[in-house]
Formats: sequence, C-alpha cells, structure tokens
Amino acid sequence: MTIQTDSPETTASGVVVPDEDRAAVAAVPQRLVEAWAAYDADAFAEVFTPDGTLILPGVFEKGRDAIRAFAAAAFAGPYQGTRVTGTPIDIRFANEGAGVLITRGGILAPGETEPAPERAVHASWVVVKRGGHWHLAAYQNSPRHAA
Repeated sequence: MTIQTDSPETTASGVVVPDEDRAAVAAVPQRLVEAWAAYDADAFAEVFTPDGTLILPGVFEKGRDAIRAFAAAAFAGPYQGTRVTGTPIDIRFANEGAGVLITRGGILAPGETEPAPERAVHASWVVVKRGGHWHLAAYQNSPRHAA
C-alpha cells in the first residue's frame, strides 16, 4: 500500500520536514498497537499529549488521566482479548511540529487478521512534536463501512 504524503522535502506551507520526523509520525499508530497488545493503559495514554483527546463513537475523553482510565476499563471489559490495527494511508504536515495522519484499521477479535466490517475504521490522528518526540494531540475514528 502506498502512503499519500506531502512532498518528501517540504510541507504544503513550504516547511522542510526531515525524513526521521516523517518516520516517527508514521510509527505513532504502532505505539498504540503495542500498548493495546500489552493491555497497558499507561503506555496507551502516554502516546497522547497531556491534554490530548480521544473520540470514538459514543466516547469523548480529554487528558491522559481520562484516556488512561478509559483504556484500563476497556482492556478489562469490552476489549479484553482483542487487538487493534492501524495502517497509515496519508500523512500531511502543517509545519515542522504538527501534522495529520490518516489510518485504516480497527479492532481485531481473537484469531482475526483483518477487522470484521463492524469493527473496521478510518481514523484521523493530529500529531504534534513536543520535547523532541511526536505525540498524539487528538484521535478520532469512524466506521469504515456504512451502517
């Protein structure tokens, strides 16, 4: 699969974004995948900025503490035994410290390699560079298939 991106050299606004930053942004979803696989709510929340937001159908959480609590409850309850997947399909940068990542993925039930249609999503990730590292400022997903 080819990821659509800004020009490798510059953003739409003409700012140069180094290849290592592009790679770091593309790796943000994998950090959440790994935290989910370990059912580690702390690691899950640490991907977000301190004031980050998580928006899912019927869910709005703001801040690491709220995201951590949501993840802990989800891992112990409805998402117990599941995994998550998210593959970048588009990356764009507003400037050298902020960008948008679009992924295709979803929740995997035990034994699945692709999410069932009812758990398949497209997601928007607003990423920002803070303290030399890329973090998730806002995440929102929506069903990939019509209801």
